[in-house]
Amino acid sequence: MKLCSMKWMLAIAAIILVVITATTGCKKKIVDPFPKSGALAGWEKTSETRVFAAKDLWQYIDGDAEQYLSAGVVSTSTSDYKYQGQLEATVDVYTMKDAAGASKIMEKGQTKDAKTVPLGDAGVAYAQSVIFRKGPSLVRIVAYELTPDAPQALLALAHGVEAKL
Repeated sequence: MKLCSMKWMLAIAAIILVVITATTGCKKKIVDPFPKSGALAGWEKTSETRVFAAKDLWQYIDGDAEQYLSAGVVSTSTSDYKYQGQLEATVDVYTMKDAAGASKIMEKGQTKDAKTVPLGDAGVAYAQSVIFRKGPSLVRIVAYELTPDAPQALLALAHGVEAKL
């Protein structure tokens, strides 16, 4: 009798171990794509990261939230940066349900003056912004003024975000 119950206990323990192993491997890893101050030459993070769930996106981009919702946005994270104490920029990371949603938004917003840049799965740069997608993430970095070193500085910040995605 004891041998039989011992086998059952071992079998149950083995099943529990398999279930625990399987479910812990399925949890999504929380990604913080925002480089810390000093991680990129010249860039300082100047605000706390703010996160907006899809249902609250209108609080951040009122009037433009609908296109992101229809493309499957799950959440939006945003943080502010300053380059060499002068150039201010905002980094927005839109986490979509899938890569197709990120692609849809990126393609919809492109204009003729976009220059292709090697970032993520696809990237474009403008005089005061860089936009790229990597998997289900769409990243938009916008500077508030145009300085001679803005395009290169924004590209460096974009590479820093890309490396953390």
